[in-house]
Amino acid sequence: MTSTDPPLGPALLTLATGAAGAALAAFLHMPAPFIIGPALSVTIAALAGLRAVLPRGFRDTCFVVMGVNLGASVTPEAIDTAIRWPLSLVVLTISVLTIIGLGARLLRRLFGFDPMSALLTATPGHLSFVLSLSTDLRADLPRVTMIQTVRVLALILLVPFLAPLLGHGDLPALPPQTAPAMSLLVLVPLLALAGTLGILLDRLRVPAGLLLGGMGLSALGHATGTVSGAVPAWLSVPAFIAMGTLIGTRFSGVTPRMLLQSLGAASLLTGFAALVSLVAAALVAKLLGLPMLSALIAFAPGGLETMMAMSLLLNADPAYVTTHHVFRLLMLTVALPLLVARTRARLAREAAAAPPPPG
Repeated sequence: MTSTDPPLGPALLTLATGAAGAALAAFLHMPAPFIIGPALSVTIAALAGLRAVLPRGFRDTCFVVMGVNLGASVTPEAIDTAIRWPLSLVVLTISVLTIIGLGARLLRRLFGFDPMSALLTATPGHLSFVLSLSTDLRADLPRVTMIQTVRVLALILLVPFLAPLLGHGDLPALPPQTAPAMSLLVLVPLLALAGTLGILLDRLRVPAGLLLGGMGLSALGHATGTVSGAVPAWLSVPAFIAMGTLIGTRFSGVTPRMLLQSLGAASLLTGFAALVSLVAAALVAKLLGLPMLSALIAFAPGGLETMMAMSLLLNADPAYVTTHHVFRLLMLTVALPLLVARTRARLAREAAAAPPPPG
């Protein structure tokens, strides 16, 4: 443990709280229980006064695992499928950029967000990447995390109410396993190389370098067919629990006023993102003759795993849905650092043009 790590006691208590939340959420058959459960349990504990913390080394390791897990979705089949829907992917890109641009403006004007926090908060999805960027950029972590978390929770918790309206039953607690697990002979070298690349990117001060290193190397291996298979459940499940726990730790020190303000902003942003996604999905369904249900699930700014489960259960096109959510993650991975750099440059120009303080 380094000098910057938190004490072992609070860290273990935080992890135990997250694990208990995951177990309870799985028992209750909640969607995405290994993220939502820890996020809820640690958030509640943090608001009640728990010093919710995670060791930096443990957190960084989970970022690498999460990156490799995200990159494993980039298969040759996914790329072949994406080529068949170029117009749909263009509309998805426009809708995501619209949500980011106009959503960030709403947050700045109506809720007083600083430009960088507004940009990261308005990003629809890729929560682990946004959290990594928020940490590296010293953005307003409590507000970014609360609104991102409330947005994800709202989308996921709406599913049990919408599914019966669509004539389907309740969703399963977990998405089905779509690929065999990687063997240790493949997984261990991949994680080692991904971690090395991530550390290099991190030392070069690349935002979210650990996550990008894992995702980039894994995506390259899966897209070229050099590597195949998913991250085993015995490793991916703890990583998801840690990520959900990390979401909850962002609520440490949050005041009731901050929470109420974030809930208002989250409601507005979630409603705006849902409206833009609905319009974009309806346009694509009309232009390409696709089922509206498939388009809605593909354009919904929710988690990849949950959207895959929804597509299978509701008899939507899982290839179409998966392709669009993987594309959205990849597009945000490229676009968000560029938008961050642009925002930084604009803030620097504004600071240079500002008149000096009197006296």
